Amino acid sequence: MVRTPASSKPLSDRRAFLKTAASLTGALAGQSFFVAPGAAQESRSSANKVVVAVMGVNGRGGQLATTFLSQPNCEIGYVCDVDERALARVVKSVRDRQERAPQGIVDFRHALDDKGIDALVCAAPNHWHAPATILACAAGKHVYVEKPCSHNPREGELQVAAARKYNRVVQMGVQRRSFPAIIEAIEKLRAGEIGRVLYSRTWYNNTRPSIGHGRVAAVPSWLNWTLWQGPAPERPYMTSDIPAGNFIVPYNWHWHWHWGNGELGNNGVHALDIARWGLGVDYPVRVTSGGGKYRHDDDQETPDTHLATFDFPGGKSILWEGLSWSPYSPNGSGFGITFHGEQGTLVIDGSGYRILDLKNKEVARGTGSGSDALHVANFLECIRRGGRPNADIEEGHKSTLLCHLGNIAYRVRRVLHTSEKDGKILHDDDAMQFWSREYRPGWEPKV
Repeated sequence: MVRTPASSKPLSDRRAFLKTAASLTGALAGQSFFVAPGAAQESRSSANKVVVAVMGVNGRGGQLATTFLSQPNCEIGYVCDVDERALARVVKSVRDRQERAPQGIVDFRHALDDKGIDALVCAAPNHWHAPATILACAAGKHVYVEKPCSHNPREGELQVAAARKYNRVVQMGVQRRSFPAIIEAIEKLRAGEIGRVLYSRTWYNNTRPSIGHGRVAAVPSWLNWTLWQGPAPERPYMTSDIPAGNFIVPYNWHWHWHWGNGELGNNGVHALDIARWGLGVDYPVRVTSGGGKYRHDDDQETPDTHLATFDFPGGKSILWEGLSWSPYSPNGSGFGITFHGEQGTLVIDGSGYRILDLKNKEVARGTGSGSDALHVANFLECIRRGGRPNADIEEGHKSTLLCHLGNIAYRVRRVLHTSEKDGKILHDDDAMQFWSREYRPGWEPKV
């Protein structure tokens, strides 16, 4: 198993990564999520093997388990979930596709106690992301944490501190950071292909159903509700009839502030991360937010119609539009990012890009496949060789912070003025109350 410490030096420059990613993309073409025991397994070297524990597999974590299994010299040692049904399903899937059967556990902390585990993959709900990351770093594990990396701004600060204190590789799951064509697009922006870039527009559109009105109900026998809540203060289990049973678990926790961060933290972070990267900005100086919950008569707390703007030093701005009940978007796609410069526009289109001149004529295009495997491969390479990954936790925190600030501005219903040094809210004690949260006793994250 690997025990290479992560150095502070970059693993490689972007051009070297592009060559590696391009070759990996070709190798993965047509490959299934799971690798069957055989040729791929035979190539594994125990001296270079990375053994991971996957936390939260009922959805995104199950997908990540398949992606990690597709990587050479990578093994899943533990599958962790508080839902016994999901746990059994993914344990069986992993057992059928690797030489050694994984252990299925409810409490992920048992995996952190195992010295044979190199890394934790955290895909549990948002309120778990930072506490699990910090505990894993303190236990000597590297971490692949899903987006957004934190439930509140203070947690993100602590994640960065933990990664640096324990010298761990911590990668946030904004996988577009590892897409070759998008890396190329950012390089073109930096090279001045559309002139001075001043503005980025981002969006996400969907048609989400109502979550209904919640009512207190008995906890299902298959769910460890206490551990699902973990660091969040205790709340009763609730259900609803629309959709059947899914008022909180397994997905609609996203729309409750106690556990989730709304669509801005759910999908907005993907777009804002690329926008911030392309503009070359870190922390905003002003944040505005508008919208509301308009479409359904239900108990959703987060907005279904949301506009947030982020103004940065140097005369640059980002706009995010989230519309959870109408599918049409600025260019007809459900997700997108555009960069606007003095000499043209660059459009991130799926996993590729287009460049338009000032008459909206296409003058360049870049295509390429997008795959979680590229991002995971970058994470594993950094564990083995040292260096910081493409979406290092410090970058992940800066992008996630935009989501938190947009939500805070929405909740206090006023403009936020923030520090360009660290993003902290200035001269607004009420808004700063959202910088952290209350925790269940004994669960307060500490570094």
